[in-house]
Amino acid sequence: MIEVTPTISLSEDELTERFSRSAGPGGQNVNTVSTAVELRFDVRRSPSLPNDVAIRLMKLAGRKVTQDGVLVLVAMTHRTQERNRAEALERLLGLIRQAAEPPPPPRKKTRPTLAAKKRRVEAKVHRGGVKSMRGKVRGDD
Repeated sequence: MIEVTPTISLSEDELTERFSRSAGPGGQNVNTVSTAVELRFDVRRSPSLPNDVAIRLMKLAGRKVTQDGVLVLVAMTHRTQERNRAEALERLLGLIRQAAEPPPPPRKKTRPTLAAKKRRVEAKVHRGGVKSMRGKVRGDD
């Protein structure tokens, strides 16, 4: 079991890994090795995720989720397969942790108080008076 948060744990059999030759470092090796990792996680059918977390995860992942609800993460930045596996898993866990946080409550609309309105108008009048004094000096002949 992979612990994501104190309330969410993933079973290792829910994750599917596929390896291929990497376009990044380690892919153009003399002994060609499959260092790129494609990690797949079925968000819709996962019994580990609560429904609201799964919905937020699919929105958060965006184009990384297929139409079937499978999240696909590809890691190929490192030279070794193990480090790419660890990076893909860490990115998945980070996405799930981010989706597990509940969204903030909507902002309540408030009206400015009467005193705040008066202060605003007084400040505008004062600023307008300062600016009007910057004009050319007129002599009353």
